[in-house]
Amino acid sequence: MNTDPRPTLIAAAGHFYQLGWMVGTAGNLSARLPDGSFWITASGRNKGQLGISDFIRIAPDGTVLEQPSPDVRPSAETSIHQAIYSLFSDAQACYHVHSIEANLVSHFADGDALPLPPLEMLKGFGVWEENPILAMPVFANHLEVPRIASDIRERFHAESPPLNALLIRNHGVTVWASSPEVAHNYLEVVEYIFRYMVAARNVGIENAS
Repeated sequence: MNTDPRPTLIAAAGHFYQLGWMVGTAGNLSARLPDGSFWITASGRNKGQLGISDFIRIAPDGTVLEQPSPDVRPSAETSIHQAIYSLFSDAQACYHVHSIEANLVSHFADGDALPLPPLEMLKGFGVWEENPILAMPVFANHLEVPRIASDIRERFHAESPPLNALLIRNHGVTVWASSPEVAHNYLEVVEYIFRYMVAARNVGIENAS
């Protein structure tokens, strides 16, 4: 990306805030720059009212490179974004939101994976199989977020995920993509799938997940 991605992140955060996926200060968005550093939303910022000064630039090793003032802290989930960027060289954006549906479906998981229904919407992730059998990786939630990041690194080093998304139980969903625009689409697709899964359970559809 040759231009400042922060206006795109601000617009996305406002949209997700209106949808109820980033209420209050919840959630975080980041975008990677050509030098490997990334802009990420600062901690404690209302995602419906972000401005350019509500971001911090982080080096791949976690060093703070730019911040509007010394009292502005990086997002609590910065270590998760670091993990994603270190694992996937083509990842240029990482979006994490806290939706009600994401938390509900995390309880539908079969161990450490959430079976996904074979919906047409999976094409939004580039899945072009007929009746695909896919499961989203699910991770335990920890108060110390670096523990979650460590679990992600360990698991994805051993086995690549089937799609660019992961779920943290009772916490939220994270997607990553080749651009902020694609990450935006991925997030809308996965949240659609989650809403379907919750609705299907409510009306008793078999194989809802």
